[in-house]
Order: sequence, then structure tokens, then C-alpha cells
Amino acid sequence: MSAGTPDTVRRGSLRAWTAAARPRTLWVALSPVLVGTALAAERGAPIQLRAALPVLGCALLVQVITNLQNDVGYTVRGGERSGNRTGLPRATANGWLGVSAVRAAIVVLSVIAVALGLLLVAVRGWPVLALGTASLAAALAYMAGPRPIAYTPLGELTVFVFFGLVAVMGTDWVLTGEVPAATALAAIAIGCLAAAALAVNNHRDIEHDRSAGRRTFAVLAGATGSRVLYTTLLYAPFLLLPAIAATTRDPWLMLPVLLLPRVGRLRRDFAACAPGVSFNGILFRTFELELQYAALLCAGAAVGRLLR
Repeated sequence: MSAGTPDTVRRGSLRAWTAAARPRTLWVALSPVLVGTALAAERGAPIQLRAALPVLGCALLVQVITNLQNDVGYTVRGGERSGNRTGLPRATANGWLGVSAVRAAIVVLSVIAVALGLLLVAVRGWPVLALGTASLAAALAYMAGPRPIAYTPLGELTVFVFFGLVAVMGTDWVLTGEVPAATALAAIAIGCLAAAALAVNNHRDIEHDRSAGRRTFAVLAGATGSRVLYTTLLYAPFLLLPAIAATTRDPWLMLPVLLLPRVGRLRRDFAACAPGVSFNGILFRTFELELQYAALLCAGAAVGRLLR
């Protein structure tokens, strides 16, 4: 959905909820679960749907809750009134959804996420609930409380931890009860790509965020530092591929190297992108890159398993 005036979307409509939930960002939640599951299967572990499906459900719910909280939290804090924002439209700021309605949806989705977490307790015990609670707390804290994570330089780190380390390693651990080295390395790789998407978002909004009092990494490091961060996060996952393949003795896990030409183009386009809404295209291409990396890693794991 492109930015627009409040009267372009009917209040309370499906388009309004889509604007708040931002389904195109769900790749960030889907990719780590796919990778954790694929690496578990690559080792020959039986994958039980009664565990895999709740894990996926929890991951998707946490991402939607994060998006809804980001929408309503920023509106309540008055961020939309500070400067000229160039990001995607916020449903509550435009009056498409009421603040109370979005907050109610957050409560409902949080209850569902906790219920799914309780189902996983039967599989792996109470530590699962601790991981889920921490993830849910981070989702809510991103744009809530007296000092939201989104107003600090810790946004990219938070995404790296929860949509990389916790999501990938947590998936493998729930399914198999272990976290081998390859899974830990893959978790770092996926976390970097997830954080790269937020780095684009924060780079795009440097001027607006500065005027709104947000001290993101991009605001503190400036445009040059932000470009260095994005480049590092883009290429680090590919530098990890030889180690992932070596620890599993599976050269097929090198398949994501096929994406390197696309990475080069993405980095160049990021550096040359005009300020403003043009960065939204870079943002979605970064989301797509994470999914493509995850898909090729999963494909490599499947092929390697079949050829043994």
C-alpha cells in the first residue's frame, strides 16, 4: 500500500488492518523457522507438526504484534507530527483504525501466542515459555514504555537477537532438543539479514527520526555509518556459508552464494538511492533477499539429505 491521505482507506476496513499488520514483513518471521526446521531435518531428525506448526504460528504472531505496536505506539507518542516522514503509512495516525481497536487486537494476538507457547511446553518443557515470553516482551517494548527500543540505537540488535538467534536456534531446539554449530551460524546469518531490513528503514527516516527525538543507530552514526552497517549486514551471511557447510560436511548448504550478484546490486542501489520513499523498494527487496537466502539454505539441506 502506498502512502496516502486518510480518506483513501475506509476506517476499520481490511486495507486498514493490512496497513497496520504489514504482511509483507512476515518473511522476517517465516525465514528463521524454515531454516531451523530444515537444518533439523538435514541431520535426520523427525519433524513433528505438533511442534513445528505452533513454532511458526508464534513467530508470525510476534511479528504482527510488533507491527501493530509500532503503528499505535508511534501515533500515541506523536511521532507522526514531527517532521516529514517518508515511511509506509500508519493506520492509526491516518485515522483508519482507532488506537483502542489496535490495542485490543494486540491483547488478543498476545493471548493466542501464549496459548501456542503453552502447547510447546508439552514438547520441550517450561524453558520454551521463557523464550516465548522474552520474544513477546521485546515485540511490545519496541514501541512501548517510557523508552521504546525504537527510540534507541538498539533496534537492529534487537531484531538480530529475536528474529535471528532466538528464532532459528529456538526452532531447532524445540524440534530436536539440541543446537549444533551449523544452526548457530545460520541463526547469525538470518539475524543479519533481518537486521538489514530495519537498517534500511532507519536510514530512510534519519531526518524525521532526528526531529522526532529518536536516537536510532542511523541518527547517531549518520548516513555514512548507516551505509556501512547495511553493507556489513548484507555480506556477513555469505561469509558464514563456508563454515556452515564445513560443520555439516554438506557442500549443498553453499547454495545461497547464487544470490551474491543480487546482493551487489542491492548494495549499489541502496548507496545511490534518492532520499525518501524510494527506499521503500530497497526495504522490500531486503525482505525478499532474506527469504531467498533461507529458501536456498533449505533447498541445500534437502538435497544434501537426499544424496546421503
